[in-house]
Amino acid sequence: MTRQSHILVVDDDQEICALLSEFLGRQDFHVSTAGDGAAMRAVLDTTQIDLVILDLMLPGEDGLSLCRFLRDTSRLPVIMLTAMGNETDRVVGLEMGADDYLAKPFSTRELLARIKAVLRRVNDRATDEPGAIVSAPREAPHRDILSFANWTLDGGRRQLRSPDRVLVEITGGEFDLLMAFLLNPQRVLNRDQLLDLTRGRIAGPLDRTIDVQVGRLRRKLEIDPKNPELIKTVRGGGYVLAADVRQVRR
Repeated sequence: MTRQSHILVVDDDQEICALLSEFLGRQDFHVSTAGDGAAMRAVLDTTQIDLVILDLMLPGEDGLSLCRFLRDTSRLPVIMLTAMGNETDRVVGLEMGADDYLAKPFSTRELLARIKAVLRRVNDRATDEPGAIVSAPREAPHRDILSFANWTLDGGRRQLRSPDRVLVEITGGEFDLLMAFLLNPQRVLNRDQLLDLTRGRIAGPLDRTIDVQVGRLRRKLEIDPKNPELIKTVRGGGYVLAADVRQVRR
């Protein structure tokens, strides 16, 4: 990197902010802190930030609302801090567009590994190597209009339209997952590959995030979500987009 990566920690716990400022500072990161949404916006208005560590439980606007704001206004990567064992909050956070999550209490070393993984994915570029899995970096999202089975996904506007041209609401997590499928059509992708393409991490043994998101995509795309024709399950392998994809001119 040509400069220190600048991390913004958004947490109302001053001890956590101080701990992360000291620890990440020793790892050659520049760190700013904010105790709530208003302070977060003030930092973002005046500072170039590379990654946000966002606590779920905050005074005023909660972390989910702020994550939605970040996804609507930027492509900043977000790691969300959640309560231990609350799977629903983690899944919802990822649906809102968080790149990763970490349960409190957490290991600073694990957090460091996740920060490096997310930043590494953000800085990676899609490869044209034959046979390679194609990814779309978060800071430079795929901007083509892609058509599949008479559906269209506008990568620039992040809009999904049905075969009868109706605009279908899609979350940040669903967009990233669908884009991963569209950039790798007719190719079996396992959960680890899908999480790496969309979140820059691998699945834990109990991680069902991809299964949940695939289920939600199917309810939007499939005529019969219980018998999917577009996103099919490959037993022991993962999932595959069973449709041809073509680029549409604007």
